[in-house]
Amino acid sequence: MARDPDQRPSPEALLETARREEGVAGRLKIFVGAAPGVGKTFEMLQSAHAKKKAGIDVVVGVVETHGRAETEALLVGLDVIPRRMIAHKGQTLDEMDLDAILARRPKLVLVDELAHTNAPGSRHPKRHLDVAELLAAGIDVYTAVNIQHIESLNDVVAQITHVRVRETVPDTVFDRADAIELIDLTPDDLIQRLKEGKIYVPKQAERALEHYFSPGNLTALRELALRRTADRVDEQLLTHMQANAIAGPWAAGERILVCISEDPRSAGLVRYTKRLADRLHAPWTAVSIETRRSLQFSEEQRDRLADTLRLAEALGAEVLTIPAAARRIADDVLNYARANNVTQIVIGKASRSWWFELLRGSVVHDLVRLAGHISVHVIAGEALPAEPAAKRTQMADRAEPFDPKPYAFSLAIIAAALGLGMLLYPVFGVENVDLIFMTAVVGIAVRFGLGPSLLASLIGSLAYNFFFLPPVYTFTITDPTNVAAFFFFMLVAVLVSNLAARVRSQAVSAFGRVRTTESLYAFSRKLAGTATLDDVLWASAYQIALMLRVRVVLLLPDAGVITVKAGYPPEDQLDPADLAAANWAWSNDRPAGRGSDTLPGAKRLFLPMRTGRGSIGVIGIDDDRTGPLLTPDQRRLLDALVDQSALAIERVQLVEDMDRAQRNIESDRLRAALLTSISHDLKTPLAAVLGAASTLRDLSPKLGEAERADLLATVIDESERLNRFIANLLDMTKLESGAVTPNAVLLDPGEIVGSALRRAGKIIGQHRVELDLAPNLPMLKLDAVLFEQVLFNLLDNAAKYAPPDTVITIRAARQDDAVILQVMDEGAGIPAADLEQVFDKFYRANKGDHVRAGTGLGLAISRGFVEAMQGTITAANRADRSGAMLTIRLPIPPALDALDTAA
Repeated sequence: MARDPDQRPSPEALLETARREEGVAGRLKIFVGAAPGVGKTFEMLQSAHAKKKAGIDVVVGVVETHGRAETEALLVGLDVIPRRMIAHKGQTLDEMDLDAILARRPKLVLVDELAHTNAPGSRHPKRHLDVAELLAAGIDVYTAVNIQHIESLNDVVAQITHVRVRETVPDTVFDRADAIELIDLTPDDLIQRLKEGKIYVPKQAERALEHYFSPGNLTALRELALRRTADRVDEQLLTHMQANAIAGPWAAGERILVCISEDPRSAGLVRYTKRLADRLHAPWTAVSIETRRSLQFSEEQRDRLADTLRLAEALGAEVLTIPAAARRIADDVLNYARANNVTQIVIGKASRSWWFELLRGSVVHDLVRLAGHISVHVIAGEALPAEPAAKRTQMADRAEPFDPKPYAFSLAIIAAALGLGMLLYPVFGVENVDLIFMTAVVGIAVRFGLGPSLLASLIGSLAYNFFFLPPVYTFTITDPTNVAAFFFFMLVAVLVSNLAARVRSQAVSAFGRVRTTESLYAFSRKLAGTATLDDVLWASAYQIALMLRVRVVLLLPDAGVITVKAGYPPEDQLDPADLAAANWAWSNDRPAGRGSDTLPGAKRLFLPMRTGRGSIGVIGIDDDRTGPLLTPDQRRLLDALVDQSALAIERVQLVEDMDRAQRNIESDRLRAALLTSISHDLKTPLAAVLGAASTLRDLSPKLGEAERADLLATVIDESERLNRFIANLLDMTKLESGAVTPNAVLLDPGEIVGSALRRAGKIIGQHRVELDLAPNLPMLKLDAVLFEQVLFNLLDNAAKYAPPDTVITIRAARQDDAVILQVMDEGAGIPAADLEQVFDKFYRANKGDHVRAGTGLGLAISRGFVEAMQGTITAANRADRSGAMLTIRLPIPPALDALDTAA
């Protein structure tokens, strides 16, 4: 069939075609069989030999021959990648060597038994994930699988064979395949192969014949394989047609479309279509065309249409509501049918009068005339039983009341048009007065709709006749020309008002959809900006209540029990019936409560909130009206809102889980670092003190004065080292608790540098110190004790990491509105990756083959003290030579800065 020049290709189909043809990813071919032994592996190997003869590089990743001689013979002549051996619980398991295949990079690789579960320790838990990685690397894959391993068919196979298959393949893998080849064998032939020992060894074959390989089981599995393969081929055909804008149908497979309206007999059409689809084993769709009349439906008609669409959805149909785009409803139906390769259309028999069809047309007649190769079933349908009078009265009470304002405004506009016509009549003549009335009619139709515009057409025609067509001031027309003018004026007025009203209704419908889309977008942005679970829950409840005009309650699991977390209006607890329905919806992941099949006596309807990880909560909705809670459009809107809310809730929970895990990891790291530091920095000085003190006690009479002085110096030095360690721990504790409050006064930074040098004299004794302090440095607001500790820690760090007899330089200078103080050494410097981490608690940069003694707290404390004094500290490496450079930047007080500037 030729391409339709008026139909554009489907963007989704074009994207799918481009993905398959772009050649970046490998191509996947699956050999499918109904049961083991049908010859999938045999056929796959034969195809591989054909590819090799064509010059394609083919390797065998993994092929299971199960001891079948004819299959093993086909491995001869193919390159086989050796399998990888994995030790597990005292056994050695062999698996496909994925890395070896990726390194070899063949054009085609054979991977048997797609549903296989890999041995523990493999990169992927399932073999189909190995296949996905191969495809992503641009390697084509041939693989084989039995139909019972397809995930969506697992339950069906278990019912047929009474055997639950544990290893399954997601349907997405099957649907992603570029080619599927069905390997079919009749049940009798398969059983004969089993008896001949070509599938299992004799004992296994005997058990298989008794349980699994019965003729009935094999026939059912064969039908499943044929149907699943046919469905996949049908999807590929539809994608091809949509990508190439080919007008359907191509009757390779049946697709059924049923047209739904507010007519009471539509439910009968749905049931008939369901029976027809079951007989033909075909997918079916229920479509409602939203026209201008749809906006004028009564509440009873809206509820009836909603019930019919829900019935179709419950019976397995795909349910759609399509806004009218063409002049005729039949055109919209046929456009959808041709775009989706529909082969049969079911529509109800018209019950309207002949004159109505003469004026408005007949959808049934239009469909039959324009359907072309699509079959049209015209069904009488079944009328629903009459509702009780009380219910009908209740429904009538819910109808929108008549609003006279648009009609009054239309009369006023026609009166204004009459006045304007009377003014312009003497100048332009009667020929142009009718345009004034026509403009008024169009404006009324656009603003108020069809009813007021028809009234305006009638009144305008009469006014035009009475005031402007001779004889004036009468409704009599004597001139035949004026009769024709009056007739065509009235006809054009009615047609134009009808057209303008239709455009208005479409605009109103489109505006409603745009407003809904904007609300969804705003809701999405609002959720993206919320960081706490309470905010997400409140925003979700409020938005759903606002857009659907219902009461909302959100329930999440808490300690294994589903509990109310938020509501709009606020709700703290539920009555027993609602709580039972909420618990059932949570436990069974299905709707429960009002309007559902389970616990319909509840006041609310409860729906599970799902994400890719499963159910995360339950939402309950209700209102004060009777009848269905939601129309199909509202239900789809609710699904969109609930999906966004569920994803936002999951995001917040994942962030909380990550934060909790990060805190645990950080706590464990700090605990380990603290223990490591304590074990070294407490034990080493204590051992030195203990050794020196023990020597003095035991050998004091035998020691000379110099030896005793040296031992006492050791005790003092190591005690000071231990004291610094404890002081650092106390300082860090103060910083983390926020107890450090600087006692800042104006001080000369040079004086504090000198004090720190005197205090660190022993530590830097093996180094030379060079001072480069700029003259006339301004006074700074500093805490003398804290800043001296900062400089002491920096000098200690420089002495620790720089070799003896090297220079430690202290440089200070003014830079703009701050004083820059630098401590530089001539050591190995700081690794680039550690320039920021050196300020972390317990972190010690690794220099060479060992870590220097120390707690790893000195620089962390220095940063905390400097920032408490409104300064900053950074680490870098020297540019002029090897060594580290720690830079402190302290702001000059504004008053002093102003004085210096004035001077």
